[in-house]
Amino acid sequence: MKKPIVFSLFREQSVFMTAVMGIMTFLAVMALGISLAIGTGVVRWNRQWDTYATVQVTNADNVKSVQRVLDNNRDKIENLRELSNEEMSALMRPWISGSGNGALVKYLPTMFEVRFKTADDMRAVGDSVKQNARFITHNDALRPSVSAGWKMVAILGIVLALIIATIGICVSFIARNTALLHKRELEILNQVGASDSFVVRQMQTIVTRICVVACGCGFLAAVPILAIILMVAHSARVGLMAMLAISGAGWFALLLMPIAIIIFAIIVTKKTTLKILNTEQ
Repeated sequence: MKKPIVFSLFREQSVFMTAVMGIMTFLAVMALGISLAIGTGVVRWNRQWDTYATVQVTNADNVKSVQRVLDNNRDKIENLRELSNEEMSALMRPWISGSGNGALVKYLPTMFEVRFKTADDMRAVGDSVKQNARFITHNDALRPSVSAGWKMVAILGIVLALIIATIGICVSFIARNTALLHKRELEILNQVGASDSFVVRQMQTIVTRICVVACGCGFLAAVPILAIILMVAHSARVGLMAMLAISGAGWFALLLMPIAIIIFAIIVTKKTTLKILNTEQ
């Protein structure tokens, strides 16, 4: 038997719409989830170094003066540690590797890692230390990494907006295509006295059923992948990657994402169908 020229709403078109909505929901949940994880990681990473600073004394004659300032402010310091030559060599190994290691060690600065009780204490001591040494807060040193993290969040936000726009275009096109394909049925409904709202509800019912299945599948596919990404990040045990996480509120926001997409699709369907009906009239 020859296949009909007009596609059936419950066959090819519904499969296409389900696939598109499922993929878009998957991408939307992934984009939102990764942005939440990076944002949380940046905040946690930045917060944990609020009271940390490094003191670098490049002139050996100033070591005692710096040490005196630090000793006089012990009430403001939570922890003070001087890095040994071995630790300094390990930090500088990528830059001083080779046969000249022994000669370069004597040029390494004297370094103190300091954790202050409060940020105000850190600023007060820093002003005194800066006269004889370099005073570098960890927040200042890590600012490029933090900035890069926020830029990644912004990029993912743009990607999420593009995905939502794509969903709106796809739903609008499918609703318009469906209405045009069933133009004859719509004319009959109008002739028997069916209102525009009745026709809109039929279209919304069809779209809702498809979106519920598609968004559910997309969400269920995205959650395990997000969990794996977080697990891999935590296994690093160091750096910004280890700080990535999604809070309970974040998971709740991810759960709301497919629901928001369904509501958005219903609204787009209504507006598109009403526009077509008004044009036809």
